Amino acid sequence: MLKDITLGQYFPGDTIVHRLDARTKLILVVLYIVALFQSNGWVSYIAVVLATAACMALSQIKPATIFKGLKPMLFIIVLTAALNIFYTQGTPIIPGWIITWEGIARSVKMILRIVLLITGTFLLTYTTSPIALTDGLELLLNPLKKIKVPVHEMTMMMSMALRFIPTLIEETDKIMSAQKARGADFESGNLIARAKALVPILVPLFISAFPYCARIVEGSLAEVDKGVIEAAESMGSTTWQIIRKVLVPEAMPSLINGAALCMTTILAYTAMAGSAGGDGLGKIAITYGLNYHEYDIMYVSSLLLVALVQLIQIGGGILTRAVDHRKK
Repeated sequence: MLKDITLGQYFPGDTIVHRLDARTKLILVVLYIVALFQSNGWVSYIAVVLATAACMALSQIKPATIFKGLKPMLFIIVLTAALNIFYTQGTPIIPGWIITWEGIARSVKMILRIVLLITGTFLLTYTTSPIALTDGLELLLNPLKKIKVPVHEMTMMMSMALRFIPTLIEETDKIMSAQKARGADFESGNLIARAKALVPILVPLFISAFPYCARIVEGSLAEVDKGVIEAAESMGSTTWQIIRKVLVPEAMPSLINGAALCMTTILAYTAMAGSAGGDGLGKIAITYGLNYHEYDIMYVSSLLLVALVQLIQIGGGILTRAVDHRKK
């Protein structure tokens, strides 16, 4: 099932959609989402479906690829449909039943909305490379730099999250296969038992993520001017003294930026875990907000996530400027 998650993957091509500027595609996706959430009648939903089908045809993305990516979201789609069918009041389809015609209509609309929303996001990531997506988003948000919004760090965080999603999914699949070979069972039992069975996966998964953080640290240390290191060596400094008094202090601003980036990326992972039944703010927004139509909870949870990301980035920026002696 994990191999069916295709979010973040890029399929190279030479279609008109692939060649379209990333900024244009981002703007079109935003307009697409707005139009989707403003749709109420069947005519508007049919128009959005036709527009989505046209984009799929122009990008030459096969429907099977989209359906494969939708498989991990099947539980959420079915749960949303069931909640709308059984908890929407109206005219019963059979006297005495709790299922109403209004509930069925609302359920179909919610299913269409979720499927179309995910499909539109897939088409963006399938036809746009992470680098082009990052550059386009940064250019669109460039005016926000005037009010001290860390645009570059935000776009870099999104780019790394998109790049790491397929990698972490592959690592998770390897860990699950190894534990199944040792007798672990992830598919039997009720939902709670299956969720508890997934807990042993988290420790090796986080350990497997250490090399990516190490790459950030390695890049930060590589940015230190070699002339400074040579000067320390010429004065008779030992290796430990060079590391403690030269490498770490010189690389500290970049290390702090990397730590903030890792924290925001982990926060993004925990938020996305809610879509797969995990805990965290993502679960609150999806389970208690979207599925129960408590949009206030969904909006507050989303805003809280944004506030946490901004707090981490602003705090990282303040610490970076405080320890960066080159700008003093």
